[in-house]
Amino acid sequence: MQPDTQYARSGDLHIAYQIVGEGDPDLLFCHGWLSNLELMWEEPSFARFLQRLSSFSRLILFDKRGTGLSDRVTVNELPSLEQRMDDLRVVLDAAHSRRAALFGFSEGGVLASLYAATYPDRVSALILYGTPVKMIQDPTWPVGFPPDLFAAFAKSLADNWEHPIGLELWAPSVAEDHRMRRWWERYLRQSASPQAAITMMNWMTEIDMRPLLSAIRVPTLVLHRTDEILFDVEQSRYLARHIPGAKLVELAGNDHLPFVGDSDSIADEVQEFTTGVREPLRPDRVLATVLFVDISGSTLQAAQLGDRAWRDRLAAFRMMVREQLQRYRGVEVDTAGDGFLATFDGPGRALRCASAIREGAGNLGIAVRAGMHTGEVEVLAAGIAGLAVHVGARIAALAPAGEILVSGTVRDLVTGSGFAFLESGSHALKGVPGEWKVFALGQPSFA
Repeated sequence: MQPDTQYARSGDLHIAYQIVGEGDPDLLFCHGWLSNLELMWEEPSFARFLQRLSSFSRLILFDKRGTGLSDRVTVNELPSLEQRMDDLRVVLDAAHSRRAALFGFSEGGVLASLYAATYPDRVSALILYGTPVKMIQDPTWPVGFPPDLFAAFAKSLADNWEHPIGLELWAPSVAEDHRMRRWWERYLRQSASPQAAITMMNWMTEIDMRPLLSAIRVPTLVLHRTDEILFDVEQSRYLARHIPGAKLVELAGNDHLPFVGDSDSIADEVQEFTTGVREPLRPDRVLATVLFVDISGSTLQAAQLGDRAWRDRLAAFRMMVREQLQRYRGVEVDTAGDGFLATFDGPGRALRCASAIREGAGNLGIAVRAGMHTGEVEVLAAGIAGLAVHVGARIAALAPAGEILVSGTVRDLVTGSGFAFLESGSHALKGVPGEWKVFALGQPSFA
């Protein structure tokens, strides 16, 4: 559920903030560059990351002045670090937070560091993720951006603000994902105007944290993905060497955005550092309902519509499926071609999700088929495996266009829940012992 947006008064301006969770400690998340509190929750991977942080903390989120839902200012009034620090303080006051851990992401780590050095009595811990010490390369700092490269990128912002600019730098692993590209371009546009974004980026060229680091006297954790493109890992290594007592953890991956890629490893480190307890190891075997969904006759539909029209329709279909998965607490495990594999913690939610996907696909002019089974699955780093997955896939392969087929196990588990089923015969599933009764999902009595 998206939390309510509230406002704190900072001078004559209003700073938007949200509070999620009821844990201990308070954890303030300082965004880098741009943010929009409400659009964050529209991207499932971002929402999941924030929910994970709020599972062990009282998470406080805010938009810096001039960005997102906070009061906008003219370009020549964009805030200084000191003003941003005042905004951070009033948000903590409005949230009735006497002492908080600060999680600074990217340029937000500069703000968090300055606040921690200035108000150590109000900061229980400092976490810096992908934070630059100094943005621009010079003879004393070889790991920054070459000035001409940075200037060229800043200029490209002005010419391409209507496009998903920079996603290949911030999150290369999803740079070609159409749904993510659509969200990213909306997120940037609704976080700041083009000129404000450029001015803020140019302001970042003045960052140089080196004189500040020795003054940070709170417990500090420095996190960095070793292969990310935007900021060299040497930036974080320098932070760890020069902040007294800082701990450095280097993580695998090439994405700068913390919610893309293996976000759990970041949340695990933050949880352990702030609470002393790491998330328990996830079980390697769980009971789950497995759902396979794919498009029937996609090759023919693509030929009839043409490549571009089909790509647009397919992108809309994928977006719709992910929205329904989020609505019904499904977990996307894999996307291959035109299909999805997802798991659910209960067959009732899986059936409702499958039914909603079928209806949503029909509204897009797409026919889908689906298969479902409940059983024990093996949880692997790269996905799931086991007999239940195999059975679900085989049942899905039996389904004609427009039908949702389920195993007898699924039918039995939702008896009395209002779902209607039609017998679809007994089948020998390839690679699976015995005969399996299969049922087609009909119109539920509660619809």
